[in-house]
Amino acid sequence: MSAEGAGQGPGPEPGSEPGPLCPEHGQALNWFCCSERRLVCAACTELGGRCRGHRIRRAEKRAEELRNKIVDQCERLQLQSATITKYVADVLPGKNQRAVSTASAARELVIQRLGLVRSLCESEEQRLLEQVHGEEERAHQSILTQRVHWAEALQKLDTIRGSLVDMLTHLDDLQLIKEQEIFERTEEAEGILDPKESEKLNFNEKCTRSPLLTQLWATAILGSLSGTEDVRMDERTVSPFLQLSDDRRTLTFNSKKSKACADGPERFDHWPNALADTSFQAGLHAWTVNVQNSCAYKVGVALGQLPRKGSGSDSRLGCNTFSWVFSRCGQEFRFSHDGQHEPLALLRCPAQLGVLLDLQAQELLFYEPASGTVLHIHHASFPGPLFPVFAVADQTISIVH
Repeated sequence: MSAEGAGQGPGPEPGSEPGPLCPEHGQALNWFCCSERRLVCAACTELGGRCRGHRIRRAEKRAEELRNKIVDQCERLQLQSATITKYVADVLPGKNQRAVSTASAARELVIQRLGLVRSLCESEEQRLLEQVHGEEERAHQSILTQRVHWAEALQKLDTIRGSLVDMLTHLDDLQLIKEQEIFERTEEAEGILDPKESEKLNFNEKCTRSPLLTQLWATAILGSLSGTEDVRMDERTVSPFLQLSDDRRTLTFNSKKSKACADGPERFDHWPNALADTSFQAGLHAWTVNVQNSCAYKVGVALGQLPRKGSGSDSRLGCNTFSWVFSRCGQEFRFSHDGQHEPLALLRCPAQLGVLLDLQAQELLFYEPASGTVLHIHHASFPGPLFPVFAVADQTISIVH
């Protein structure tokens, strides 16, 4: 037994007030067993007792210790209450005032910035509408000028024709041979050229092109359409150098040609290409491709007539009339179509590449979704339905959904 207190062993406390008794020995519970954490009597700590050998303390010492702990706890709670009271009284009102002030400043900033954007949009709208009106007037005036010119030409031709007919009618053979006016009239008629197609007579749609409008339009589209197209690969077209994920959204390049792919007329057999399983014929469409893991890829659109077989340019994306693609090779970026490659100066490598296809405006736009930066715009007269097309020659690319 390990007892704290006087050198004598535990025993009854003379003069102590009667209290609860040990149910086993009928003696006063004047000791505390630290091992079993309960009150015990002296007999419990002696030979044969259940707490013999345990660390025990006098009950009043244990009670005093607990009282001290309670006092300490009360003091800590009092200090904590004082701290909370001070925080509520002094700090929170200031926080509330700062929140109101900061919110007000934030509102003003939003209103100011959107007001500036609105003003800029209105100015750009006015400028572009004036350009459209000016271009319309120019085309109209050109057409009116042409009408006047050709009316005069018709009148002149009619006069020449009348003169020649009159010669045929009234001159005999000798007179006709001697008449020099025939040659003059003929030369005069030959000087009037036939009408030819002229771009000056057409409305130039380039007058509506504006980098600012394109940027704002792309940003607006990104906020409403980005990722809405459920684009997936057509597994029948996937090159044997590519592995297609189960959800048909991820392509992984493999330098070794897979023997598991059954060849078919739709499959690319040389270049690491793949077509989507859906095509677009009208409207506005957007999809995003995760390209951060690849240093060699192509993303764009292609006609369904794109050849699939062989190592020639006719089946290589961007090297024929059937495909329009944005590509990366190492640190070089470019837009390619029909063998024409336009270098693109990018400040950083995009982690994701967005594609906007506006078939009404006949525009293909590539952008960086993270910043909304337009990377390239291509205007073309697309001759038919377009399929999203992909190629990867390093690591993986994935369609974001």
